[in-house]
Amino acid sequence: MDSDGIRIRVVPAINEIAAPAWDACANPGYADRLASPVRPFNPFVAHAFLAALEQSRSATARTGWQPCHLALEGADGTVAAVAPCYLKSHSRGEYVFDYGWAEAYERAGGQYYPKLQVAVPFTPVAGARLMVRPGPEAARAQAGLAQGLIELARRHTASSVHITFPTEPEWRLAAEHGFLQRMDQQFHWENKGFTSFDDFLAALSARKRKVIRRERREASEPGIDIAWLTGSDLTESVWDAFFAFYIDTGSRKWGRPYLTREFFSQIGQSMANNILLVMAKRAGRTIAGALNFIGSDTLYGRHWGAMEHHPCLHFELCYYQAIEFAIAHRLARVEAGAQGEHKLARGYLPTTTYSAHYIADPALRRAVADYLSHERAYVEAAGRELAEASPFRKDLALEVD
Repeated sequence: MDSDGIRIRVVPAINEIAAPAWDACANPGYADRLASPVRPFNPFVAHAFLAALEQSRSATARTGWQPCHLALEGADGTVAAVAPCYLKSHSRGEYVFDYGWAEAYERAGGQYYPKLQVAVPFTPVAGARLMVRPGPEAARAQAGLAQGLIELARRHTASSVHITFPTEPEWRLAAEHGFLQRMDQQFHWENKGFTSFDDFLAALSARKRKVIRRERREASEPGIDIAWLTGSDLTESVWDAFFAFYIDTGSRKWGRPYLTREFFSQIGQSMANNILLVMAKRAGRTIAGALNFIGSDTLYGRHWGAMEHHPCLHFELCYYQAIEFAIAHRLARVEAGAQGEHKLARGYLPTTTYSAHYIADPALRRAVADYLSHERAYVEAAGRELAEASPFRKDLALEVD
């Protein structure tokens, strides 16, 4: 696809784009975790993370995630913008559910798959999706990606294009190019300058403080020791233990876990300093673990699993230890994954997430547009209700809301 000296290239493997060129768009200005980037470092759109998904055979055509990334290049060949894009043959691993749309369309005689998914596979984390190198042509390049996605859908005879978990400005830009707008809620913990976990607890209502303290006691009572592992701590034996937890939980939750064992080795080699494993031991045996990724200002909770099940251990490893780490490392927030209103009582507040959907068939588009108008109203109302149920002390509401 060429226009006015700008070329949009469809890339069947992310390694066909040099890592520095991709990362200059995905995380511009970022050197290391202590730097001050142009925008915060998001580990999930980094070349290393997406390459690990492909090289480990986790996100491939065989698993229903055929890479077809877009790269927008200037007249001199410089990569000016990129979008992580996949041709999908199913709707699994996305966390923005369109099963009802697919079923309705196919009952009416349409063919919903293939579709295009602009996303980080298996990762419900918000971040840039139409990713541009900073400069005077950035807005034009971003608009070019949006139009390029529509053209790519036409060439593949795809029913639709779905941009999931983009930033709000990208969501609004996509709407200008004919994408329908969708909203949802997640629960994120915000660091209001807390100096310790007790400082955080002091901001909660007395009843919530009491519950959290009880849960933390119950999690540690069986003689469980907890350790934070990152960097060189992430040995292959550690990954073996965590993968066993991941497989056990994933098999029960999804039926078939998405990530291969090789994926964890890959990220352990390429992203070790951006990974935190919270591991629990009892009687010298590792019994549970929670995987987190470290951004420049955010800790992202991803996967958890256990071989022994103890009361409140999940809350301790996934929520409370994440808060402790964020406070200790002065991170601004913790994002603990999709869904889960139970997180609210533990200090995680409702946050709006976004997705944008281009539907090629006019009849399906009208039906989806009508559905989304009602859904957005519901999500907004639910968000207001959840915010009113904040666990923080009412006399501190102006400080923490």
